[in-house]
Amino acid sequence: MLSAEDLTALGLTLKLAGLTTLILLLLGTPLAWWLAHSRWRHKFLIEAVIALPLVLPPTVLGFYLLIALGPQGPLAAVFDLIGIHALSFTFSGLVIGSVFYSLPFVVQPLQHAFTAMGQRPLEVAATLGAGPVDRFFSVALPLARPGYLTAAVLGFAHTLGEFGVVLMIGGNIPGKTQVLSIAIYDHVEALEYTHAHWLSAGLLALSFTLLLGLYALNRRFGVMPQ
Repeated sequence: MLSAEDLTALGLTLKLAGLTTLILLLLGTPLAWWLAHSRWRHKFLIEAVIALPLVLPPTVLGFYLLIALGPQGPLAAVFDLIGIHALSFTFSGLVIGSVFYSLPFVVQPLQHAFTAMGQRPLEVAATLGAGPVDRFFSVALPLARPGYLTAAVLGFAHTLGEFGVVLMIGGNIPGKTQVLSIAIYDHVEALEYTHAHWLSAGLLALSFTLLLGLYALNRRFGVMPQ
């Protein structure tokens, strides 16, 4: 069965996935809104950067984030100003890396939802006297709710299975940065296949359940982008 160290890794993984998803929804909303409505002809450059984690090997992204977040990195001066020596090999560093790595899985469904909504509902609300903020919270957010559900499920499920990025940024520190995927790798290296099986089967079941729920909702309510 699971050891105390495995349970700690499980808790850390769920905490990382939940926090990352929340941050991505907050950051991804204005970014997706801008992408959906901007007429800037070079917008494709931003879209390419956001989609980069889809094709980039995780170890490459993790390596550059490790350099950027380290004590000698280009962001070191900024960290010093706020009293932080470095974010590499910390849980906060894991969160930053996960936000970058899972960014397209949240922004793209939101962008699609805002684009599919069109301008008509917002224009009708404006003729009725609704201000920009009121139009966003009273009209846009409810209409984009399926996109938010898709973004949340994909962002959470994708963060659950991270390996390369979290290994590069966080190392493998039990109780601090050791997440479930790294714990599985450790068990396999030690030929502890039973422990690796328990963790892998649990992660597989959780990920499948999340996607099963999402596809069931899509079948019933049209949640996912077509």
